Amino acid sequence: MKVLDYLRARLAEGKVHMSLLDPDKMTPAEAGEVAFRATLAGSDAIMVGGSTGVTPEKTDATVKAIKDRTRVPVILFPAGAHALSRYADAVYFMSVLNSRNVRMIVGEQKKAARAVKAWGLEAIPMGYLIVEPGMRVAEVGEAQPIPRDDPEEAVRYALTAQFLGMQFVYLEAGSGAPESVPVEMVAAVKREIAIPLIVGGGIRTPEAARRIARAGADVVVTGTVIEQDQGRLQAIVDAVKGL
Repeated sequence: MKVLDYLRARLAEGKVHMSLLDPDKMTPAEAGEVAFRATLAGSDAIMVGGSTGVTPEKTDATVKAIKDRTRVPVILFPAGAHALSRYADAVYFMSVLNSRNVRMIVGEQKKAARAVKAWGLEAIPMGYLIVEPGMRVAEVGEAQPIPRDDPEEAVRYALTAQFLGMQFVYLEAGSGAPESVPVEMVAAVKREIAIPLIVGGGIRTPEAARRIARAGADVVVTGTVIEQDQGRLQAIVDAVKGL
């Protein structure tokens, strides 16, 4: 089964949780163990990526280690063409729509296209929208973050992604963000689009995850909390899927 079909099937059953692991913040062995625990907790897929310090070698080793320990899809969440791995199941072929630099909108994608085709990686088109504060990913992506008090701006970008044929919209507050994407923005975007909505960044507690899911996120992503407190993951997954 293709990863996109798998995700659609999971979404047809309810809310989805994904765990994000950064190859620059843990060894491959650590990533494999964390991924194993995440899937035991009920995480539906493992995303692999980070804003800085990620190399092809680190990505390859991390993906291999995760696949040795899990049976859920491993999806690349790359900061650029340099962060791909032929061993993953799929790649979010994403465009940072609110970047000030065309390189992050289509340039890195052009550089990656040949490898994606040659390796047979399943490409899942996604509109990636960085919301204040944006953190390091806003800097790397040279983004003009969407203001937290401007849900209409997020809606316009999200509709643009949908009309361009993208399969997902991702609202990103940034790894380690002090706050998640505002629930008002999540709800506004969800009301207007007809494709699944992913939300990540700053989601550290079951209560925050529940609010985001209840507001309309189809997929909730947690990353930093997994690195810092793996014991909290089960409660977060339960909060997302208990709606």
